[in-house]
Formats: sequence, C-alpha cells, structure tokens
Amino acid sequence: MIHTTHSIRVRYAETDSMKYVYYGNYATYFEVARVELFRSIGISYDEIENQGIWLPVSDYKIKYIRPALYDQKLEIHTYVKKIPGVRIEFEYEIYNEEHIKITEASTTLFFLDAKTNKVIKCPEFLMEMIEKSWKEG
Repeated sequence: MIHTTHSIRVRYAETDSMKYVYYGNYATYFEVARVELFRSIGISYDEIENQGIWLPVSDYKIKYIRPALYDQKLEIHTYVKKIPGVRIEFEYEIYNEEHIKITEASTTLFFLDAKTNKVIKCPEFLMEMIEKSWKEG
C-alpha cells in the first residue's frame, strides 16, 4: 500500500453561498492529492506525461459525510491499495480540522499510450517506483 497525506485550505472561491465547498471542487482536491502521491514516490505527473503516458479518469465515486467549510484546513489521505495493472485505483479520505472524516472517495485511472491511444499496462519505470514505495498495510 502507498499512503500519503496532503493539506489544503478551503478558499472562498471554492464555496457556495452557504460557505460549503461546492461539490464539483472535490475532484480538483483529489487531483492535487494524486499528483502529490506520485511526487512522494519520486516522479511528477509531468514526467509521466513526458514519457508518453496519459492517465485519464475512468471512474469517480464520492460520499459526502459532512460539509467542508470556507477557510477550514483539510487533510486529504490518499491510498493506492492494489498493485496497478492497466488501471490504478486511488482511495481518498478527507478530514477536517477536528480530525473528523468528512468525505470518502475513489478514482480509477487507466494507463494510455499517448502515441497509439491504446490502453497499456503500468509502464515498468513507474511500476518500479511504486514497488519501491510499497508498504504492507
């Protein structure tokens, strides 16, 4: 398993008139968390793309437990719990400043060769980095 934590403070522009985070902004929070997970294992999203690999999202699920509010500092926990094949699955938990879980979500992305536009297995260079960072959960 790979587990990372990333913090983000809710900006006013991300909220609705009740100062709740607008539901569509959670996808951006999860993208930031995924990028940081890759960075934590030693590679940036940009480097992956420069290697000719795209990672489109094929599935996104979310459960809103409590609202996130303007100016709250949120802690996003990101997990990869399965070794990737042609897909890589991310799970997320968001906690508020009181350490109460407010959101659960998951995304599934697949590996796409940018030149051929075909689905491929996780490339070896990335698999090596994932395996080096893997810890038993």
